[in-house]
Amino acid sequence: MNTILVVLLVLAGVALLLAEMFLLPGFGIAGISGFACLIGSVVVAWMCIGKMAGYITLAACVLLSALAVWGFLRSHTLDKMALDTKIDGHVELANNKLKKEENK
Repeated sequence: MNTILVVLLVLAGVALLLAEMFLLPGFGIAGISGFACLIGSVVVAWMCIGKMAGYITLAACVLLSALAVWGFLRSHTLDKMALDTKIDGHVELANNKLKKEENK
């Protein structure tokens, strides 16, 4: 039961951190909750399962968080979310217009 809790906390923490970094603006509830889930999973593993499980869970949290961010950046999901328009018109400045009128 404790192992399932640790795994669920790690997965929830990584998912919340990804949501905070890429979907939700600012550092808010999702980011704090993600960090709390990751820290909670290490604490539960350390206290209920043992010291070695705590170390393994800590390494897994760091590794999974880094891999999740790397994988999300490598997938082209951000390209679909980003605004990609080109403005090809131009505005004539008032100074240029006055200079043209003076030259006439």
